[in-house]
Amino acid sequence: MRTGEPLPSVGVVLAALATGLWHWDTAAGLVTVDAEAARLLGLPAEATTLTEAQTRARLHPVDWNEITGVVPMAVAEGTLAEVRVRIMDEQGNVLRVVRSRSKPSYDPECQAYELVGTLQEVTEPAPGTRAARSAVTGDWRRSREAFLLDAGRALAEARSTAEVLRVVGGLSMPGFSPDGLVVFGVEGDRLTIIGQHGHRPGAMSAFSHMPLTTSYPAAEVVRTGRAVYLSSPAEYKARYPATWPLARHFGRRSWAFMPLTVAGRTMGAWMAAFTYPVAFTPDERAVLATVARMLAQALSRAGAQEEERELTEGLQRSMLPTLGPAIPGMRVAARYIPTGGGLQVGGDWYDMIPLPSGRFALVIGDVQGHDVRAAGLMGQLRIALRAYASEGHRPDAVLSRASRFLHGMTHDRRNGHPGRAGHPGRAAPPEPRFATCLYAEADPVSGRLEIARAGHPHPAIRMADGTVIQRPTAGGLPLGIDPDADYPTTRFTLEPGEIMMLCTDGLIETGGHDMESGWQRLRTILEDFGPGHDPNHEHGLEMLADTLVQGVHGPSSHHTTGPLADRREDDIALLLLGRPGDGYGAAVTARSAVRRTLLSVAQDEPDRIAEARQYVRELLHDWSDGEQVDAAVLLVSEMVTNVLVHTDADALLLAEVAGEPGGRRLRVEVTDAGDDLPHKRRPGELASSGRGLMLVELLAHGWGVDPRGEGKSIWFELFEKYY
Repeated sequence: MRTGEPLPSVGVVLAALATGLWHWDTAAGLVTVDAEAARLLGLPAEATTLTEAQTRARLHPVDWNEITGVVPMAVAEGTLAEVRVRIMDEQGNVLRVVRSRSKPSYDPECQAYELVGTLQEVTEPAPGTRAARSAVTGDWRRSREAFLLDAGRALAEARSTAEVLRVVGGLSMPGFSPDGLVVFGVEGDRLTIIGQHGHRPGAMSAFSHMPLTTSYPAAEVVRTGRAVYLSSPAEYKARYPATWPLARHFGRRSWAFMPLTVAGRTMGAWMAAFTYPVAFTPDERAVLATVARMLAQALSRAGAQEEERELTEGLQRSMLPTLGPAIPGMRVAARYIPTGGGLQVGGDWYDMIPLPSGRFALVIGDVQGHDVRAAGLMGQLRIALRAYASEGHRPDAVLSRASRFLHGMTHDRRNGHPGRAGHPGRAAPPEPRFATCLYAEADPVSGRLEIARAGHPHPAIRMADGTVIQRPTAGGLPLGIDPDADYPTTRFTLEPGEIMMLCTDGLIETGGHDMESGWQRLRTILEDFGPGHDPNHEHGLEMLADTLVQGVHGPSSHHTTGPLADRREDDIALLLLGRPGDGYGAAVTARSAVRRTLLSVAQDEPDRIAEARQYVRELLHDWSDGEQVDAAVLLVSEMVTNVLVHTDADALLLAEVAGEPGGRRLRVEVTDAGDDLPHKRRPGELASSGRGLMLVELLAHGWGVDPRGEGKSIWFELFEKYY
């Protein structure tokens, strides 16, 4: 071309450079390409107009999604939108790779983008060459996608602000990793520093509590919601001369300040600083922007969870009581561990209530549900139980009144709720709730216990020799189901050296266990606690409570929150009542000690015969001969039934196990106040009774009848067979 001749047109120049020109109007949904751009797209080399769907069909799906993400970012930052695009043929193979560069603009009225840009083919290394192998090994697309996937997963799993900051501090970005990070927050009209990485403690104090009006990149990002990229110290000094003296001491060469935006609101800024120059290419900006979005979401989630935990702790402090002063002759320990779902509050609770008689009551229960409503009902029910107990009612009356109270709270309110049928548009009434509960009245002088139970798990007893049994007790329906339900009372004595455990089902069933396997797990923990750790010593009961919680979930405190609570499947409430014995220690904890227990069955309580059978089976849970256990259970059932059928008296069952494992003796006595002595009968084949003593004589190693001053006692003995 000679000097003075007119310059060729833009189209001619671009065609000579194998560069295509295109125009995309998202409002019309049309893409116009010139001949060179059409050729690069795999179309005939002539200018044409395509729909968005036709254009999208020529591109790799991943690259199309990348384009739609890069364009808004370029508009927000006022930069070019640059991206590599794989062109696909009709068979789905990669035809070529092109680089797209465009200048997008946004029309807020139409809510549409308009882009004018270029396409240019990217020369890829020949297959099998060293350059090709290097390109494959360091493929920017794969490394970036892998990095973002790992970063997203790690940030999603972070449960607190501290964990989020640790994750961000450990990120290694593909090809460019910052060595200094700062997360800025906002309080009022000032910046705050939420966390930092790569700086000495206190080094960033000059930037904390800085007014948002300051000429500082992080303040500008918070004000405008747009990122700031500074590729060199000279650029930083030119744009922010007022704060450059504060930044230059750190020796950094490049900086990126990214907005932390959630739901359209800029909640802070994230600074990534580099000790080497960074050009901040569109690819690098895309990575930084994506990390900033994930960081903002993670911080928002963590902040919400921390606020929920604070609310939880407040609810716990207001709803859960302290155990009060020490009780002479007895010790009490308690734990409450919330669930990990929602606000981490639920319906489990415990309480200790001083009574007018000088005794005290232990209460443990679980309101159905793991939400704020369950926690609210729990608080109301706990107050009602305290009121009924303080009036001096017996355990059965306390639970009967509490059941009517809860039934009225959940059913009467539902029946009068304005959202019933016929009132369209109003909220539906809440579903009725019920609660399980166990109420135990204790005499600290004698160790006498009176227990009423409403659908709650049975208590467990750790005997003086370390043996653990489940103590069956009479019970009724859960509270709130039937306002006229009865709750029979079970009476027994907590002997010196024994400990009673009360808990909610969360302690038993957490970890994939059912009631049976979960109870076996707790039994093992209770039995293994000793003799080196005596639970009847001054702090032994507290240690045992911690051991039980740790055995199920890991370390705990009196009111556990945080990562441990986050793993809870259900609330847990635990109460331990111990009655220390004189001289209790290693000598008493030997397995050769006698285990002894009492159970009374009244004439009007025939259903408690099943309770007696279960009680004896629990007492013999470690007996080596299963057939002997079945025989003992059968004989106990026959003897107690004989008293209730043939006398007008109540039956008192005494079961005692003594001796070394493998050679122990079981002695069972059933005492009543009747005068008639039992005698063997010879029933016919069709007789429905009369075989009790025949069974005793057949299955027991020894048996007899001992007259008493008033009444009699029939007994039998079994000697353990060891295999």
